[in-house]
Amino acid sequence: MVTHRPFRIGLVQMACGPDPDANVDRAVDRVREAAGRGASVICLPELFRTQYFCQREDHALFDEAEPIPGPTTERFAALALELRATVFVPLFERRSAGVYHNTTVVLGPDGTLLGRYRKMHIPDDPLYYEKFYFAPGDLGFPTFPVPGGRAGVLICWDQWYPEAARLEALGGAELLFYPTRGRRSSAATRSRTGSTWRSRTASATSTGTCGATGRTDPASSSGGARSSRTRSAA
Repeated sequence: MVTHRPFRIGLVQMACGPDPDANVDRAVDRVREAAGRGASVICLPELFRTQYFCQREDHALFDEAEPIPGPTTERFAALALELRATVFVPLFERRSAGVYHNTTVVLGPDGTLLGRYRKMHIPDDPLYYEKFYFAPGDLGFPTFPVPGGRAGVLICWDQWYPEAARLEALGGAELLFYPTRGRRSSAATRSRTGSTWRSRTASATSTGTCGATGRTDPASSSGGARSSRTRSAA
């Protein structure tokens, strides 16, 4: 017999300024806030350590990448252990000389690195020159243990490819996180993109998964952490 037990998830929304260290400090505060509101699984926004740099092609920006494990994963691993929470941490990964990825690492409540997902679908459009910076992922679509079941993570542009969500569901995911970057837009744009997002989420939830998103708005002042309760098979 399949039983269920509720647990609370936290989605961090925050402003990202020009100082990476300040952004990491802000993210730490938001994770603490989410945990303080009862979240045991917390997701940070895509590439939260910097402002969204893919609006231009600049070789100097590769200096913002870091290895995994590295300084940011070590700091959040200690935080995950302290809070006894599972934390999804998106990063600009330097895999090796000349090879970089848009990656999310998953840190368990014991502070261990449970694994990582490298963004598979890479856009190349005006103000989204991600192919200049990121190689496509090569790790498939892994899932990770969370309270009561398993969760998966996809990143931003992956949302437009429902096969990714279905593959994670086939891998046992009952909850999907989509860390994403966003910016201020008009009411009409928000309405249009919101409708499109809901239709894409429906394509994921048809597989028995739950879509969840953390977004950033570089033009906002502070942001915060939202939490909600979900149910997962145990």
